[in-house]
Amino acid sequence: MSSVALIASSHSSASAALVYAALVDAESWPSWSAYADVEWDVPACVDRPARVGDMRTIRTSTGRACCRERVVEMVPDQRFSYEQAAGLFTSHRGSVDLARAAHGGTDITWSVTYRRSLPLLAMLRRRRLQVWAQDLASYANSIVSRNS
Repeated sequence: MSSVALIASSHSSASAALVYAALVDAESWPSWSAYADVEWDVPACVDRPARVGDMRTIRTSTGRACCRERVVEMVPDQRFSYEQAAGLFTSHRGSVDLARAAHGGTDITWSVTYRRSLPLLAMLRRRRLQVWAQDLASYANSIVSRNS
């Protein structure tokens, strides 16, 4: 099987800290993504931020588990990386990189690599990745607008 590398980008008027906070806040995902739920696997009665090694389950709006992911890198306000532990894609690794834009705000680059598992999947995945990057930027922009 061949490997596929996809990159999507977007721009937010929000700070990298705000974009990063939205990205790692599982409870905010239904507000900005097509997924209904992102649930972190954290030991019972533990209230703490996500950290490297944590697992999360992402579910669609139908409630069906879409995939399980492991956090592999967290650089606050700069990078969030994960790899798929179970789901449709094999050898899937994703990264969301945030950079201060020269004209203000934050440039968002969401990249993924994986081994193709179904024909024509790369085209559909590329579109979905671009939507995620744009939705994350729009959500962060809406927070800035509400707080202005």
